[in-house]
Amino acid sequence: MSEARARLLASASRLFYTEGLHSVGIDRVIADAGVTRATLYRHFPSKDDLLVAYLSEADKAIRAQVEAARAAGGEPADVVRAVAATIAEGIRSPGFRGCAFLNAAAEYPDPGHPVHQAVLAHRQWFSTTVTELLAATGETAPEPAARHFVLLRDGAMAAGCLTDPGPICETFLLGVEGILRYRDVPVVAGETHGKT
Repeated sequence: MSEARARLLASASRLFYTEGLHSVGIDRVIADAGVTRATLYRHFPSKDDLLVAYLSEADKAIRAQVEAARAAGGEPADVVRAVAATIAEGIRSPGFRGCAFLNAAAEYPDPGHPVHQAVLAHRQWFSTTVTELLAATGETAPEPAARHFVLLRDGAMAAGCLTDPGPICETFLLGVEGILRYRDVPVVAGETHGKT
């Protein structure tokens, strides 16, 4: 990656995440990155291309966190816990402003828009990955369990930037423990049967 492209992506990523995708214009990114308009358009032919590249970088960072959790080894349930811990760490980090992907989807609700498509692709990968991780724990119905995990994550990401992230993260991590503890408990017609 060229130095100019890296600077543009770094500036765009920081500005889009902290201030919003629609509110940050190309001129602002150019000024912040210290490049010319021609340089920006050489690397990113449109603002949409820059937005998708920003989301691609966010996607790569999350994939790297998941791979680090997998590489650390341990029991499959510990890998799930490690993924959840990285999410909680992100929520507790300074400057946290929610999930970049949920924020982008809120600003670009049209399912056919490239930004929305990038969001959907990331979420599909994340859901599939969590399903695989939960299947490795012995969960025989990993897809509903993964949906539960993703919903817990989405809620924690949304609430984590509105109030003290401590209790939000604690609740999220307890929810993940619940998924792990009560795996394979059948859910029939909306009624959950607990283990005794």
